[in-house]
Amino acid sequence: MKKRMGYEMETMEKIYSKEEILNAYYYRHACKEFDPAKKISEDDFAFILETGRLSPSSFGFEPWKFVILLNQAIRRRLLPVAWGAQRQLPTASHFVVLLSRTKEGLTADSAHIQHMMHDIQQLPEEVAEGKAATYHNFLTNEFKLMDNERAMFEWGARQTYIALGNMMTAAALIGIDSCPIEGFDKESVERILREEGILEDGFGVACMAAFGYRVREPREKTRQPIEDVTIWA
Repeated sequence: MKKRMGYEMETMEKIYSKEEILNAYYYRHACKEFDPAKKISEDDFAFILETGRLSPSSFGFEPWKFVILLNQAIRRRLLPVAWGAQRQLPTASHFVVLLSRTKEGLTADSAHIQHMMHDIQQLPEEVAEGKAATYHNFLTNEFKLMDNERAMFEWGARQTYIALGNMMTAAALIGIDSCPIEGFDKESVERILREEGILEDGFGVACMAAFGYRVREPREKTRQPIEDVTIWA
C-alpha cells in the first residue's frame, strides 16, 4: 500500500458503476444541519482532503489552501459574519474554509508559481521559462487578468470550486454529507482569520464547506431537465 498525506491508499481494485456514481450525486445535498454527535473518522476525512489535493487547476498551479476549522471558539467568532452557516458552523464535524491566492501569488514571476514549476512539477529550466511566458501571455492578453486584482483572485477562486466539487462528491460516495457555503461577509471573515493567525498574506477566502452527517432526510432533489442545460453543436 502507498501512504500519502496520512491516507492509506490501496491499488484501485473496484471500479464504480455509473449507477453507483449517480446515486452519490442524488444522495448529496446542501445539508443545512448536521448531527453534532457524529464525527467523521480521521481516515475518511483524509480521503476527502486527498481528492481536493489531487484536483486539477489551471496550468497545474494549485492556487488553493484548505483550512480545516475544528476549533469551536473560532467557529463561534465566525457565526455573526456568516449568515449562510448558522446551523452548519455549530454542528458540522469538519468545517473547511477554502482559500485562493491573490494576484501577488499568481503572477508568472511570483515565488509560488516559480516554486510550482521548479520544485513541484520539476520542469527543466528551458521548459519552465517557456511555460512562464505562455502563462504570462494568458494572464495579460488572453484572459486580461493582470490589470484587475479582484478578477485575478476570482480566477483563482473558481479553481478552488473544482477541488470543492470533488471533495463533496467523494464525501457522498462514502456516505458523508456536505454543504457549500457562500453566505458570509468576506472582509469580516478574513479579518477574523487574520486575527486568529490563520490567514496568511497573499490569500483570500473563496468559499466555505461543511462536512458531517445529516440529522434528517432532505426533500427530493430538483434540477432542470437535461435538454434545458445542454447545447449540442
